[in-house]
Amino acid sequence: MKTVISTAFIAVAITFAAPVIASDDHSGHGAMHASTQTMAAMTDGTVKKVDKATGKVTLAHGALTNLGMPPMTMVFRVKDATWLDQMKDGDKVRFIADNVNGSLTVVKLDRVN
Repeated sequence: MKTVISTAFIAVAITFAAPVIASDDHSGHGAMHASTQTMAAMTDGTVKKVDKATGKVTLAHGALTNLGMPPMTMVFRVKDATWLDQMKDGDKVRFIADNVNGSLTVVKLDRVN
């Protein structure tokens, strides 16, 4: 008797849960994980060093809220190596950095006049 009641209870639970489970197709998850680049604010920075050989730039920067980092000076990879040709020590920039394949990378860059 207990088996029949347990089986009936499970069958009813599955019947009511199935439409909810089926409707949860996770299609909206991409929006929740939208690139931090699109959500991050540009950060002010000053170029301290350009290393074209390694494709990196050292920037003194303000807080990187999307990465949870306070203001500091650090080395970044750059998304586009041609950006390094346009930078020199002392230049003021505005940028967005993101974690790209485990490396902190400048993914958007604007020079400030």
